[in-house]
Amino acid sequence: MIQSIDRAARILSLLQGARRLGISELAVALDLPPSTVHGLVKSLQEHGLVIQEARGSRYALGPALLTLSSVYLDTLDVRARSLRRMHDLSHRTGLACRLGVAHNTDVLVIHHDRRPDGTEQMPETGITLPAHASALGKVLLAYDDDFRTEVLAHPLADLTGDTVTDAAALQEQLIVVRDRALATEDEEAVIGDASVAVPVTGEDGTVVAALGVVFPAPASALDAAVLKELRDAAQAISRDLGAPGWPPRARSAV
Repeated sequence: MIQSIDRAARILSLLQGARRLGISELAVALDLPPSTVHGLVKSLQEHGLVIQEARGSRYALGPALLTLSSVYLDTLDVRARSLRRMHDLSHRTGLACRLGVAHNTDVLVIHHDRRPDGTEQMPETGITLPAHASALGKVLLAYDDDFRTEVLAHPLADLTGDTVTDAAALQEQLIVVRDRALATEDEEAVIGDASVAVPVTGEDGTVVAALGVVFPAPASALDAAVLKELRDAAQAISRDLGAPGWPPRARSAV
């Protein structure tokens, strides 16, 4: 491992999620001399990977990362084949929809189609969601043994008071998710929000992503017609990816 690259990557990781940190704070987190951190940050700044506050000494992620992330997202076949289907899904249901893949112990939203009502909405493409507290994540956990093992190896954060933080209880949920090919989340990540998600399969029959819609809680209020639109969209995307069938089969029992 190249030490300077490792340290630079750790700096970017510390700054993710719109965090703003100064040199001294980064130095403490990295257990490095401030002078060393300052040199790394300045190198990252020259390449646009971090920026300094206009009136201050703290740093944040820079615009070059947005370009790099866009290039990465555009290389994902599942995203490219989902754009039209998701746009149609959003307009037919009136809801925002998300497409997510496993990323470390979280879910990376690789595409977000906003509600078509014209209201101001935060773009969510590129954000990460907690796997155990999102419908997208529960789908991926139910069908991916390696991802589930990695997530359950760490404590499950309590985000709202309704978050499932007991590993055994979560695994019971995942059995139902796998049997129904459907996951729900009810104010487990954000108060007032609920979501449902279904799997998207690739040409080898395994789950490659999860597709979901977001709406005001409770989850039980979701109209059956919306659920059908969601399932139809996931099946169509899977078919476009060459999947042999839908819904998928889990690789092994939870």
